[in-house]
Amino acid sequence: MRSSVVILAGPPGAGKSTVAARIARRHPKAVHLRTDDFWQYIVAGAIPPYEPASRAQNETVMDAIAGAAFTYAAGGFVTVVDGIVGPWMLDHFRKQAQVPLHYAVLRPYRDVALARAQGRAAPDALVDRHPILTMWDQFADLGVLESHVFDTSDEDVTETERRVAEAIDSGRLRLTLYARAKPCFQ
Repeated sequence: MRSSVVILAGPPGAGKSTVAARIARRHPKAVHLRTDDFWQYIVAGAIPPYEPASRAQNETVMDAIAGAAFTYAAGGFVTVVDGIVGPWMLDHFRKQAQVPLHYAVLRPYRDVALARAQGRAAPDALVDRHPILTMWDQFADLGVLESHVFDTSDEDVTETERRVAEAIDSGRLRLTLYARAKPCFQ
């Protein structure tokens, strides 16, 4: 695959980071861009990104993420963006798109995502039930983008990686640059 940007999204506990790293490693020149890192770059005045008051902050961070993704892609890298990137955030990528843009959403069952997210042991891991389920609910019905969803509830990471890679390679997950997502949730 020539340079492109692949957004691998979904709620906490969906398997995004694991699958994104594996998808990136399939290519000879690739970047795995973790959106969580961009929120950690804010060292003063940060608002948790799932809080309603974080909208302006989130808009800025998403512009920075999209800019970084397309800068890497312009350098010839397949760039896999891993994060909680809902359809309401896709315009940040569409307006900067210079190469093909693909969108995949990993969405296990709600209880599976909660159990996976709460099972994390990292000190900064989000394990609070309310924000995890709120973010899952935001991915529950993606309307016209529902065909971009992969249920990861009952399969291992190898199977998810295979299915997502095949869908990317087929062009099925490619986004048009003129169709705008309807703003919602945040």
